[in-house]
Amino acid sequence: MSSTLLIFFTVRCVLQDATCNDMGGQESIKHLIKETQPNGGSKLMEPNADKLRGLRITSLDDEDDDETELPVTVAAAASGYDDDDEDEDEEAEVMLGFLEKPKHPGLLLRHLFPSKAGGIPAWLDPVNLPSGNSSCCGFCGEPLHFVLQIYAPIESNAAAFHRTLFMFMCPSMACLHRDQHEQWTRNQGNPRRSVRVFRCQLPRTNVFYSSEPPSHNNSDKPLCAGAALCHWCGTWKGDKICGGCKKSRYCSEKHQALHWRSGHKNDCLQIINSSEASSSVLPAVGKVPARTSWPEYQIAIDDEVDLDSDGCDENSSKSLVMQKHGKPDDTMQSWMDQFEADADNQCWAYFQERISRAPEQVLRYCRDPNVKPLWALSAGRPSNPDIPSCSYCKGPLCYEFQIMPQLLYYFGVRNEPDSLDWATIVVYTCKGSCDQSTSYKEEFAWVQLYPTSISRP
Repeated sequence: MSSTLLIFFTVRCVLQDATCNDMGGQESIKHLIKETQPNGGSKLMEPNADKLRGLRITSLDDEDDDETELPVTVAAAASGYDDDDEDEDEEAEVMLGFLEKPKHPGLLLRHLFPSKAGGIPAWLDPVNLPSGNSSCCGFCGEPLHFVLQIYAPIESNAAAFHRTLFMFMCPSMACLHRDQHEQWTRNQGNPRRSVRVFRCQLPRTNVFYSSEPPSHNNSDKPLCAGAALCHWCGTWKGDKICGGCKKSRYCSEKHQALHWRSGHKNDCLQIINSSEASSSVLPAVGKVPARTSWPEYQIAIDDEVDLDSDGCDENSSKSLVMQKHGKPDDTMQSWMDQFEADADNQCWAYFQERISRAPEQVLRYCRDPNVKPLWALSAGRPSNPDIPSCSYCKGPLCYEFQIMPQLLYYFGVRNEPDSLDWATIVVYTCKGSCDQSTSYKEEFAWVQLYPTSISRP
């Protein structure tokens, strides 16, 4: 796989500097989905081995076949579309996200602008992090867990030369139930959230990163250090300091207590008794205890494949049944008529057919203003009035991406009554990607659960 992020960043720099008119050859990135064997109660739908048609990008160097593999960006889909001649009924290009273990941990460092899931976030602005209530679940008050981040710059917006979307979530299914129940009134007052999404963007010239693209020769470094992070979770800013050693930092009292019980009680005494008060006994931020975060993956981006355009119609549920049963008898015909009359069944059949093209997808991305999310069910979908305006510029929000239930399998979430589960979580962001004073602007997420969980007041 080629270094898409480096190529994209380099091409944009060259275009902005007007120093090059011809980029030279093209190469195709093809992502081969590996067939997996889910264990036990996994929530991942049965995968198969599908080969995706790759993104078409322009390479600066056709001969660099041994270039280091880098995370793939969704920037190609983030730049927007000319919809003057678009037919809303046409199927727009959708980018799919797949998880794979990074070949080198260094590929996920913040100054390489990764797209990743699990582990700890690679903060774009490493200093002015979300804090206070923004970092906690609005229901149980616990610090949120990092889910994923997507590097999605907007080429036409100079203020969004670098742009990353971050998603966090409370691991409690009880909180997600409450979140889903209250989302119908989120645009009224100050909403409580168990799922939070933040947008951070920077211009090309900024205090954190070089204006030139990374060279990827192990010499790349950020221009400045980031804020001190919690020594337990490695995610949020460590505003609280251990009263004993004055070295270890925490984002919350709970994480301080967990760190203390897990061994810092002894480490603290060593630091106090050390003549140099060395911090060598402290865990390095970034080496987080496995139980405090989900497994870390790189997100690889590829185009969705049109395997059968005739089967992409929401009215195809009847034909799907016919393929399995042949000519229906009266009982089957009656069942199919009932199936067709049920909006949830029809929506579910289309949802299943669409994701069956690439069963291991964990992410769907498309910023085309005409594109709608892929809903699993008819029930639990928002209407236009349910989507609020941007909290900062008061402009409209638009659909940008959604996460799929397959992500739960990769995170090792078991199929148990109290474990996390969702049909899909859809994220709406500011259509203009406004550039306000706040470094991390909270966007809007809509949670759709399965039928037994859906409730509307």
